[in-house]
Amino acid sequence: MEIEEHREYRVEELAEAAGISTRTLRFYRERKLLQPPRREGRIAWYGERHLTRLRMIGELLERGHTLGGITELIGAGENGQDVAGLIGLKAAITAPWSDETPVHLSWAELETAFGDQLTDRNTAESIDQGYITVEEDGITHVSRRLMDATTALVAEGIPLGAVLSASRKAQEYADSVAEVFTSLIRDQLLGALERAEELTPSEAARLTEQVHRLRPLARTVADAQFTLAMDRRVAAEYRAVLEQHL
Repeated sequence: MEIEEHREYRVEELAEAAGISTRTLRFYRERKLLQPPRREGRIAWYGERHLTRLRMIGELLERGHTLGGITELIGAGENGQDVAGLIGLKAAITAPWSDETPVHLSWAELETAFGDQLTDRNTAESIDQGYITVEEDGITHVSRRLMDATTALVAEGIPLGAVLSASRKAQEYADSVAEVFTSLIRDQLLGALERAEELTPSEAARLTEQVHRLRPLARTVADAQFTLAMDRRVAAEYRAVLEQHL
């Protein structure tokens, strides 16, 4: 009969294997992120489960999770839940919806695009809307598509100030539409999260699959509602123009 060998590590050896400092390891232990070691006199011995835990913490940090959130997930796992399932559910819910590509423009490029409309007021409005960050050599816009649309509208003769005013209103309406969808999903599907401590791995997996299916549906509904609204508004505006000239 073959005897299974279990590797054990001292603090320094475990930290090296996990690619972290001993100070960080002790910090995780103080935060209850690491299981207690096996003690032999004054020596603390750690095993493969500790190394696995440290690697999982590192992976979660790279995904953008906070230590507080990791502590919560690990606590749920130690209460009998499947940590991987909860992590998958959280990732599905909080994953970015946009796939926008940031774009950097130099001051010379901005001057070419906007000329004397590149004022402090318009720049401040763009910053306030959360679209640009100002740097020494220019600006970075969060969305190449929105930046391209802005420059195209200005090129058509629409003042930059008017574009930014419309942008602010559109952002407010978009936030309202997003609130409608998040409320619908929260109230109708994610009520189980109120009892997260009781979620089974299968329930977490089912909710994760639902969230993945609903994301494209929400975008489809929002797009269809917008285009239908444009049809209604354009038709109404056209009738109003005709009535004025008849």
